Amino acid sequence: MLSRNQKHILIKFFSMFSVVRGYNILVIIIAQYLTSIYILAHNKPLRQVIFDVNLLMIVLASAATIAGGYIINNFYDSEKDLINRPIKSKLDRLVNQNTKLSFYFVLNFASVIMASSVSFRAVVFFSAYIFAIWFYSHKLKKLPFIGNLISAILTITPFFAVFIYYKNFETVIFVHATFLFLIISMRELTKDLENIKGDLALNYQTIPIVYGERASKVMLTILSFLTLIPTYLLLFKFQIGYMYIFFYLSVVLLLLFLVLLWKSKTKIQYLILHNILKFIIVAGVFCIVLINIELVLNRI
Repeated sequence: MLSRNQKHILIKFFSMFSVVRGYNILVIIIAQYLTSIYILAHNKPLRQVIFDVNLLMIVLASAATIAGGYIINNFYDSEKDLINRPIKSKLDRLVNQNTKLSFYFVLNFASVIMASSVSFRAVVFFSAYIFAIWFYSHKLKKLPFIGNLISAILTITPFFAVFIYYKNFETVIFVHATFLFLIISMRELTKDLENIKGDLALNYQTIPIVYGERASKVMLTILSFLTLIPTYLLLFKFQIGYMYIFFYLSVVLLLLFLVLLWKSKTKIQYLILHNILKFIIVAGVFCIVLINIELVLNRI
């Protein structure tokens, strides 16, 4: 049996884990490593990539910065989340704001320290990333278009950290990044539809509030069709191994997304759409291993 003090610590841990969205950070860590192994450094020996200390520091710095970003985002959105996500918000509030902010500064400081072990450019990169996340949460998030665009860019920024480290400028990488950027942009706009109630109450000038739900659905439809461009290129112009299965599945899921989108009116319906896009993103991470399993096995 756990003592009262142990239960208190455990509850605080789960509360902070919820605030920093530890599950998302874990997926990003896995994604950075799989991207490095299968795409960015596919010509290097597998052991060399996995046990690269500089790569580890970049991944850990990314994780710390993102965790800090979730904390500062939670700080600015606490009132909105109380309306849009009341259950999660109650769990998040089990840790007081002062503790969250202290942890925010510790994480950002740790991120810069880890980056300094790689290079001065890494320090500049992560310092700029930290500032961009704060500025987005403080000023840009409430603005239509700009908020969505910056959010999507900040989400894929950790992959640019690894991309810059390996200096791999193959065209296929940019096509993969375009597909991911479009899906993330769709997810951000879908989240705006899902969170209309809280955004409206706190005067967030999101696309659904400024231009209406129908205009938002039109934009999501356009973005869905735009994803077909990188999908086609990846399927028919580049060698992606068995990952073609993922892209065909993505097309099917996006068609389902569009059918449900135009029938959706309630928060729970938009939440289902959000989860479809989240599934595509997470599935895409783990399906990276399908690019060339045989080659990686030979690199062990």
